[in-house]
Amino acid sequence: MYTTMPDTSRSLVQRVVDHFRTLIEDGKLHSGMKIPSIRSFAESHGVSVSTVVDAYDRLVADGLLVPRQNAGFYVRSFQHGVRRHHDARGDETTGFDSLWMLNRIWQNHHAEINPGCGWIPPRWLDEEGLRRAMRNMSTHTNGTMAGYGMPKGYLPLRWKISDWLNQQEVFCPPEQLLMTSGAAHALGLLIQLLVKPGDTVFVDTPGYSLLFLHLKRLGANIVGVPWTPLGPDIAALEQLLREHKPRAWFTNPRLHNPTGASCSTATAHRMLQLATRHDFLIVEDDVCADLDSAARRPLASMDQLERVIYLGSFSKTVSPAMRVGYIAAHPDLIEDLTQFKMITGLTSSEIAERFVYQLLTDGRHRKHLKGLRDNLSRAQDETRRKLVQAGMVLFNDAHDGLFVWARHPSHEDSRELSNRALDKDIYLAPGHLFAHDEAATPWLRFNVGYCEHDGLFEFLALA
Repeated sequence: MYTTMPDTSRSLVQRVVDHFRTLIEDGKLHSGMKIPSIRSFAESHGVSVSTVVDAYDRLVADGLLVPRQNAGFYVRSFQHGVRRHHDARGDETTGFDSLWMLNRIWQNHHAEINPGCGWIPPRWLDEEGLRRAMRNMSTHTNGTMAGYGMPKGYLPLRWKISDWLNQQEVFCPPEQLLMTSGAAHALGLLIQLLVKPGDTVFVDTPGYSLLFLHLKRLGANIVGVPWTPLGPDIAALEQLLREHKPRAWFTNPRLHNPTGASCSTATAHRMLQLATRHDFLIVEDDVCADLDSAARRPLASMDQLERVIYLGSFSKTVSPAMRVGYIAAHPDLIEDLTQFKMITGLTSSEIAERFVYQLLTDGRHRKHLKGLRDNLSRAQDETRRKLVQAGMVLFNDAHDGLFVWARHPSHEDSRELSNRALDKDIYLAPGHLFAHDEAATPWLRFNVGYCEHDGLFEFLALA
């Protein structure tokens, strides 16, 4: 029933998907039937486990299969019909979308060649510092560990963040800080509080896919502001402001995800001038601030939290497992956000916040950050050199941060290239995932911490 014979029109993953889709459509697999496990299907058909994982993910996303914990995958018991994905030419495509990627990227967290992921390699994090902080917290913590914690978060950590912001020339007392369960939680709180269905919201394009999902679910009118190697395209922004009246602009001015670019000082000043003239808020996502070897000033330092709402997180520099982020904003907004945080989820995790505080105060975190920036700088130089040798075109010539934005000159739609890469167990991040309208684009995001495998560049050179 199934063959792995070469088929240049479809990827191996797509052939596995089509195999099961046909069986379901033809009635050979009935509602509620269990299909072979990932490992058994991979072994019996001579394909990789990751290929089957990817195919099963797509079948789940298409509503054809249902995963049951510790039991396997089953044909859905209720079908409204089989959903297919088509590109502009009518050909079947992989069905890459933001939700699909959000699931896929975690399930393939430990894939060998995974340049499409968004996190720091674990080997670059301070594992010994994490263990020591955990021991110190368990033996030297004063007071109870069993309560809910304070609504705004652990006060000593808020003082520590306040000191750090003051060094960034942002005056922000602890009362103007709200701890959150990571930057994604912070974005969610702000979107729910600030944006109503139908409101116009500006976003970076390309930009952060999880932000787009939040805004789409709320029913916002999303307008993309194009990015250049020096930050947002100011001429395009001015034209958009003649056409729209945004409630807010969610932007990532430093070490931008996905391009890796940072705003110039002149661009940052112009952004703030336009925000004042047109009366909108700027939500500054600055989660990579500690990775910036140039120590650029945040937008918030030029505005002092009047129109700018500042987001930070420790996931990139401490550990992704520590879901600790924060919002710095005008006092009135912080009070509203605190109430909304309590209504929707009570407090954030004081245990996680105490852990981060221990790590920040044990005397080795500054050295860790320097080592992390050095690792990123070396990886940036090496990745950029190899991408150019493989024939890729780079978006800019920045040499710090986590990401490189690049395109293949032979592929106008990076989904096609990403789809072919899956057959080689290479997990790329096609650029349409970073567009709010998911329009086709030749660009891809590369995480320099996961670009050390020669197989990646050999694939790109031959693509």
